Amino acid sequence: MREIVLDTETTGFDPETGDRIVEIGAVELIGHMATGKTYHQYINPERSMPEEAFQVHGLGDDFLRDKPKFAQIGREFLDFIGDAKLVIHNAAFDIKFLNAELKWMSLPQIPWEQAIDTLEIARKRFPGSPASLDALCRRFNIDNSSRTLHGALLDSEILAEVYLELIGGRQPDFGLSTNTHKGSGGDAASWTPRPRPKPLNPRLSEKEAAAHAAFVAKLGDDAVWLKN
Repeated sequence: MREIVLDTETTGFDPETGDRIVEIGAVELIGHMATGKTYHQYINPERSMPEEAFQVHGLGDDFLRDKPKFAQIGREFLDFIGDAKLVIHNAAFDIKFLNAELKWMSLPQIPWEQAIDTLEIARKRFPGSPASLDALCRRFNIDNSSRTLHGALLDSEILAEVYLELIGGRQPDFGLSTNTHKGSGGDAASWTPRPRPKPLNPRLSEKEAAAHAAFVAKLGDDAVWLKN
């Protein structure tokens, strides 16, 4: 199962009143495990940055002026996410902005059902408790000390860790699945466990191993331990 943990930064709260996306960050997961593939893009919003938004993410007009416009990266972004589930904290906000930008380009919209909202998951798991990304980092003892300002890629990387904790921790399928997945580059790849660089030390003592061998010998040739 391919998932994309995603975050955006914007000039404000509402694309219908002229606000735009200024940064997209995304992290690829396959089988709930980070693959190391990411997507990150700063975007020229084609408008000035309000002071309130600048205080949140620190992306100003001078920095964004030479960055590509969304119209230049929209197709590339859609190609990266494909049909993967999008893991987003407060998904309604980001999907609203992404679909507005895509609509202005006459590109396909992202279906609402493609999103997994970690804010909704957190509120169901911990009703009445703070559910911000910072609060969840504190709950799960995740280091977010480098998060002095909001940043889309950093927030996506942190959210990926939070998401894995929300769904029960880092639990790949141990290679039991026969499904084949496609990464962002389109190459087929399946998760398989890596061999240990050094085998674990045996836990049986010599006395226990000898006792087991004597027990198996009493069972005769039909003992399951003797079958290939």
